[in-house]
Amino acid sequence: MSPSSRSAADVPFRSSEPSGSHASFDPWSPAFVADPYPAYTALRAAGRVHYFEPSGQWLVPHHADVSALLRDRRLGRTYLHRFTHEEFGRTPPPAEHEPFHTLNGQGLLDLEAPDHTRIRRLVSKAFTPRTVERLVPTVRRLAAELVDSFVEAGGGDLLTAVAEPLPVAVIAEMLGIPESDRGPLRPWSAAICGMFELNPSEETARAAVRASLDFSAYLRELIAERRKNPGTDLISALIAAHDEGERLSEQEMISTCVLLLNAGHEATVNTTVNGWWTLLRHPEQLAALRADHGLLPTAIEELMRYDTPLQMFERWVLDDIEIDGTVVPRGSEVALLFGSANRDPARFEAPDALDLSRRENPHVTFGAGIHFCLGAPLARVELAASFGELLRRAPGLRLVAEPEWNPGYVIRGLKELRVEL
Repeated sequence: MSPSSRSAADVPFRSSEPSGSHASFDPWSPAFVADPYPAYTALRAAGRVHYFEPSGQWLVPHHADVSALLRDRRLGRTYLHRFTHEEFGRTPPPAEHEPFHTLNGQGLLDLEAPDHTRIRRLVSKAFTPRTVERLVPTVRRLAAELVDSFVEAGGGDLLTAVAEPLPVAVIAEMLGIPESDRGPLRPWSAAICGMFELNPSEETARAAVRASLDFSAYLRELIAERRKNPGTDLISALIAAHDEGERLSEQEMISTCVLLLNAGHEATVNTTVNGWWTLLRHPEQLAALRADHGLLPTAIEELMRYDTPLQMFERWVLDDIEIDGTVVPRGSEVALLFGSANRDPARFEAPDALDLSRRENPHVTFGAGIHFCLGAPLARVELAASFGELLRRAPGLRLVAEPEWNPGYVIRGLKELRVEL
């Protein structure tokens, strides 16, 4: 996605469906962000694809379509490997936003083959089953330390005390970022991820540019240090791969590290906090989980399905596609609604019910196709560790105050979750 290069004016076509069929879809409304699922029900009932003029996108709400389009090579995360902005009918992003787009555009998530294939092959070595298995003791130790402190304090904000620091520490450890340098990582990530929301403001863009410049400058220094003094971390491994003949520019290294940090914790943080908020609102399901910790693997999958941390995944249409008789032409953008797909009654039995023992659970939370989340196995390990520790050490966990949602819709999470023991 090129967030700042998109505007409704770029897209000259309009939906052929009756107007008002997506009237309840309002991603800038706090009420919608707090509970988008009734709107998804209306969208699915109204059809398989809907043009949404405020963001210039085609909304795709059904599980079968979302799953198929994630794998469809007529769509891409970028179009610049085939077209210029002008050829694709798009407005180039403002020059002052270039630091963000340089950083974002060279990361795995926004690349297509052959660059995506080359870089993913290198990075995937850090996420093999054997590598992730070796991380399990470290993840469990970090989770236990965080929960110990949380329990000793008698509770607090679950987001800042447990949900946030665990995945940030794990991915920073993998990258080889010293503990003393980790303070700015989360603020940098939050500023950069602000650009993935729909129609980001100029203020959001300025914050993302500043964070992109600062994060990139820091990583350049760290890469230079690792060239002199290599370690066992991922940055050292990428440098070694480059030195052994694999083509990997410094900018690709920087963009890859930023993506791994951003993608390596944002979804895990929100799954943890949104998941506990869900459990606290379903006391019978929470009681079942507390009584049988063996439910944890299916419970984690169900919590990711029930309240999806990434609600929307966007793709550019590189060649015309047809959805249920509607032609979505080249140059348009589709918004694959993960949150809606994960509640589709055509794919899930009783989709609006939370069932922690659900066995068949083909949710699309981690995506699919070539952009399937590389860190999914590690995310599952982190979630199992933090949920498991909290279930064991804080069996009386209860809500202190009704939480508020962050304004963002695409990456959807709570501002905080205050609980006590």
